[in-house]
Amino acid sequence: MNRFEGIADTLYIPLTARIYVSEHFPEYFYDEKALSLKSEIPYEEIVSKSSEYFQMAGACRFFNTDQIIEVFITQHRRCNVINIGCGLETSFFRVKPDPKKAVFYEMDLPDVIKARAKVLGESENEVLISGDMFDFKWAECIDKALPTLVTVIGVFQYFEEEKVIDFLNRLKNEFPDVEVVFDAMTGKAIKYANDYIKKTGNKDAQLHFSADNGKSVAEKCGMKLVEERPFFGVARKQLKKKLRLYTRIAMKVVDEGGRRAFLAHLKA
Repeated sequence: MNRFEGIADTLYIPLTARIYVSEHFPEYFYDEKALSLKSEIPYEEIVSKSSEYFQMAGACRFFNTDQIIEVFITQHRRCNVINIGCGLETSFFRVKPDPKKAVFYEMDLPDVIKARAKVLGESENEVLISGDMFDFKWAECIDKALPTLVTVIGVFQYFEEEKVIDFLNRLKNEFPDVEVVFDAMTGKAIKYANDYIKKTGNKDAQLHFSADNGKSVAEKCGMKLVEERPFFGVARKQLKKKLRLYTRIAMKVVDEGGRRAFLAHLKA
């Protein structure tokens, strides 16, 4: 595992989810780039500590985010797509954006970007940026006049609400024409997720930020709610009885039982 030497184990969890769902349910979600990395990570070890539901929860976030990215690109002659806290995310390879239409910016901490460059490289219209997401120095090399979609998946939960709202306020001030997509969970869902994280051995990676709904976050940062999207809508219809009973029940509870987890799409 030479390319992955020194890479934090937490980067493997979302990658494992994309591999798992690509193998078991390719008709719903297929990530060729993620699959190519399977033999280089402790895939079986991570899967053995998890469940089908958690693998689906991981992949469904990216399935829905991909859809939003693709629509955004079609709506603009030229635009930016910025992936904050990119880790080893492979949306660039799934979406396959036209270089004349969109530039992808992959942003994360210096050590993570160094690891990403080693594992995934850097493509023609994909720019890697290292830095602290909260200091906004990462924004200096981006054309702010262009319509910009910022995706923040699996990131906000690791910070307190005050930092998240400050980030969103700064984002709308830095980029005049910006939209942002992020995943959020209610307080109950955060507790459940923290129990799972402890089980996988990452006791220090606890989650904090929670939200009752997308509208409440939009109001706190002075942005407009474009959409609040449940995680599992398409998966539940498309896969139906292919999924285990527990997975189907958990998906229904999360989507309909007070919507415990969702994607929020905001616009400045």
